[in-house]
Amino acid sequence: MVDILQHRLHALASGTNKKAIVGIKRGIERETLRINQDGSLALTPHPKTLGAALTHPWITTDFSESLLEFITPASDSIETTLAQLADIHRYTVRQLADEGLWPASMPCFIDEKTSIPLAQYGSSNVGRMKTLYRKGLHNRYGSMMQAISGVHYNFSLPQNFWLLYQQQLGDQSPLQDFISEQYLALIRNYKRFAWLIVYLFGASPAMCQSFLAGRSSRYTFQQLGTGTLYLPYATSLRMSDLGYTNSAQSSLSITYNSLPEYIAGLHNAVSQPSAEYRNIGVKKNGEYQQLNGNVLQIENEFYSTIRPKRTTVSGERPTCALAKRGVEYIEVRALDVNPFSAVGITAEQMRLLDIFLLYCLLHDSPPLSDEQQTITEQNLRKVVTDGRRINLDLIQDGNNRLMLDWAEQIFAEMMPIASWLDDAYQGTEYQAALKQYYLCLLDPGQTFSGRLLNQLLANQQDNSHFMLAKAGQYRAQLLNEDYQFYTAEDFARAVAVSVKQQQQIEAADNMSFDQYIQDYFAEVPACK
Repeated sequence: MVDILQHRLHALASGTNKKAIVGIKRGIERETLRINQDGSLALTPHPKTLGAALTHPWITTDFSESLLEFITPASDSIETTLAQLADIHRYTVRQLADEGLWPASMPCFIDEKTSIPLAQYGSSNVGRMKTLYRKGLHNRYGSMMQAISGVHYNFSLPQNFWLLYQQQLGDQSPLQDFISEQYLALIRNYKRFAWLIVYLFGASPAMCQSFLAGRSSRYTFQQLGTGTLYLPYATSLRMSDLGYTNSAQSSLSITYNSLPEYIAGLHNAVSQPSAEYRNIGVKKNGEYQQLNGNVLQIENEFYSTIRPKRTTVSGERPTCALAKRGVEYIEVRALDVNPFSAVGITAEQMRLLDIFLLYCLLHDSPPLSDEQQTITEQNLRKVVTDGRRINLDLIQDGNNRLMLDWAEQIFAEMMPIASWLDDAYQGTEYQAALKQYYLCLLDPGQTFSGRLLNQLLANQQDNSHFMLAKAGQYRAQLLNEDYQFYTAEDFARAVAVSVKQQQQIEAADNMSFDQYIQDYFAEVPACK
């Protein structure tokens, strides 16, 4: 496998070939809860000064009116992406009066009696469907899980790279088929090695005890102060079964060995009835409770650490877009919000992700059987709850292997990739990022989760108090900074345009909501 990686890398990094990698595009999606001054969840509606959540290109909501989502356009510059993301934060905090932005993945204090408000998108059919989907999530899993925040990293490689790589591999298929196949190969290896990203970037070893709200847990938590629960070696409670899991999904066979196979698996999941969810009912007393009673209401309900993606047109299903036009980019979803950054992610993280994703692409990537995929998920779960435990072992090729020993090998194999990227981009930042995060292998206390938990324990400080102080610090910092990429006029224009676009969508509706839902789900067989 290493020979394959070295052979592919040698050809790509030689002579003029090395420049083909220049032009990697990235985009960030950052979720964050709006909070009151005391650190509790803000229950106010989505501010009108932020525009229409349905149509605004950069500022929307996720599950709740209280859960903001910031989206940067695809850009081939890390610095530009971070400047855009920071400006979106700067504009938002200026619109929030006394409210702030929660800087962590696990939620702030939420009273169990509090009704977390569902996100609202207006009276159009598409807007009502988005809210109904969220109502279904609430009825299936409860709202607390949906208050968890994360960061998504969208990543695509330039056309020149794909042309060179296809030639290098001697592939004769249509270019888009080749690109889709290779992104799926990347995803399979990401599944194999995702535990490393969670070890490095997991940042939720502790949480407010209000998150459990009296519910039982199979974990033996330790208590800190009056309101914090933690696991001593955890990296990411967000990625544990307290967070983004779905027991009904465990029976699904959604694999990544080919694009048709992946699409068929998702199509089956959105068509397969669930006895548990059917009991909720689709309608009660004439009022919708969920989109349908299937294992998944729609494809987005499938919780995965990474997704193949294709930009959709309005009303188009994600899998239909993939079936018609192939994979355009990948979305990395296993990222906690970085509480040590005002915008939830840093340039160094982005460079490490670039290196790691190219490693996943160039490394040999045989098909993953259901059994092998289960092992990758078991490895991930071990690192999620025990990643900083000394002598933690994982399963590699059927054998136990020390996690840190495996991580050392991966870092060694990533070093030539970092060197290639630095040569191509004429800098040293990629190798510097790799060296920076290598220190986390030498000392687990240097990981985000280690740094956070060590500070909490050293100061005997509640997680919520720590995060509230960070929120205040970042709010003051963002309010004091000037815009770097956008202008105040850009944001005012985007708000006005988004409101007008929502009004146009609402005015253009020409069918009942029942018919709209029926037509939407009729697209699945049509796009096969």
